Amino acid sequence: MVPFRQFLLKVHSRCNLACDYCYMYEAADQSWRRRPRRMELATVRRTARRIAEHVADRGLDEVAVILHGGEPLLVGAAHLDAVLAELAQVAPTVRFSLQTNGLRLLDEPALLDVLHRHRVAVGVSLDGAAPDHDRHRRLPSGGGSWARTAEALRLLGSAAHRELFAGLLCVVDLAADPVATYEALLEFAPPRVDLLLPHGTWAAPPAGVRRALPTGPPSGRDAAPYGEWLIAAFDRWYGAPRRETGVRLFEELAVLLLGGRAASEAVGLAPVDLVVVETDGAIEQADSLKVVADGAAGTGLDVFRHGFGEAAAHPAFRGRQRGLDGLGPVCTACPLVRVCGGGLYAHRYPGPAAGGGFAHPSVYCADLDRLIRHIAGRLRADTAGAKRGG
Repeated sequence: MVPFRQFLLKVHSRCNLACDYCYMYEAADQSWRRRPRRMELATVRRTARRIAEHVADRGLDEVAVILHGGEPLLVGAAHLDAVLAELAQVAPTVRFSLQTNGLRLLDEPALLDVLHRHRVAVGVSLDGAAPDHDRHRRLPSGGGSWARTAEALRLLGSAAHRELFAGLLCVVDLAADPVATYEALLEFAPPRVDLLLPHGTWAAPPAGVRRALPTGPPSGRDAAPYGEWLIAAFDRWYGAPRRETGVRLFEELAVLLLGGRAASEAVGLAPVDLVVVETDGAIEQADSLKVVADGAAGTGLDVFRHGFGEAAAHPAFRGRQRGLDGLGPVCTACPLVRVCGGGLYAHRYPGPAAGGGFAHPSVYCADLDRLIRHIAGRLRADTAGAKRGG
């Protein structure tokens, strides 16, 4: 069994935005309606104890604790401080991070003091330029949120707070220009950018994808709009005269193509080492499974009755740690399988009509194929050029 090294805590189950693509509120799983708004300290303490037990049992030196929601900063500065203090001693080294829309940093400046005190790396969600961002990431009133997010980012990027800034998360939108999107993100000088494919399955495909489950590896002739979008962004990033920022997906694919190992759920065959704890203490799989069906991320376990060792032994987690053996025949026959890894687990779901299960290619199979082959070609050309030059 692979030990958990990443613990994602849902410290608040509500949000101050109304994004139309949100996997938590707009997808099949609606369990947030039945859960407490915030993770109370009794639940935090129990979770901390369970993490410490897991660390001791597995001899771990370091773990990552990720605070998430909903919008995690809705817990407020005092509760956030107490949560982080409870979790600070669970391992010899604890790396804290948090994903936010940034708006609460403007409303409650004391949050920044707490984040500094506990050395929390802060990622902010921003979908490129204002019109593209505001098309999906809207305030409950219906207005766009870009202006306030940009203000929060300018605060976070200032000299006083720059050390907290971990990067930007951007959801790919086919209606947005990829190069303009990338350059809009660069305006905030992010240390790193995550380009996230919108969550979808074969049963509920993302916008612009209407395909049948493939019976074999991609032919290269299939439509791949997300792949083409990402290729345009890659070429702009890779062709820059200097390194402007890191782009996680591109870097991980390059590492895998060069024979390395990438620690990612989205690509590669590395076993999953992340576990989620909901506000009520329920132990769950990754949030992306919320697009599959109500309860798809559930395990029936919780921190009050079960340890993380039991969770690691659960069939749901074991199934996500099988690497190549967990993939179906279409993927295992593909020459790119060790790079693609079948794509994100949730994106492989075919729907109940096709028998369920996750031994299928990603709904983004053609897109990933197109992107990976393009990156491989660029790397080969540069390697050949370097050899000729040497």
